[in-house]
Amino acid sequence: MASKKKGLVYAVLMVSLGAALGWFGKGFAASDMPLPGSEGDPLVTRAYVESRLKMSVIELAPGQILRGYSGTEIILRGGQATVIDSDLGGLCDVTQGVDLKGGEAVPANHLLLVPRDDGRGIRATTDVIVMVRGGFKTE
Repeated sequence: MASKKKGLVYAVLMVSLGAALGWFGKGFAASDMPLPGSEGDPLVTRAYVESRLKMSVIELAPGQILRGYSGTEIILRGGQATVIDSDLGGLCDVTQGVDLKGGEAVPANHLLLVPRDDGRGIRATTDVIVMVRGGFKTE
């Protein structure tokens, strides 16, 4: 009976030791981490980062259209504009937490998000000043 207990204790200790060594060994085998500057972890230039963070100020004349690409952010700073939607929906008003449908008035100083690259945007009804971050085109 005593030899069975010793055998069981010995087995538990060996399993525990194996698990501990395996866990510690993981820390030493960190070769799967990409090296900084490599293809797996590329470095970017300051100009690239600033171009992604820059918010442009755009002026639109009455009737002019601004169409955003996927992920574009729009803030109406002056004037009045209406929403241009698509078959899949309108613009996401992040400030209010609602979806603005086509023809609705764009609220001033609200952050609007274009969720897809499908022609959504705004149409100026008066002279308009907007801040835009991301890709867009004017018509």
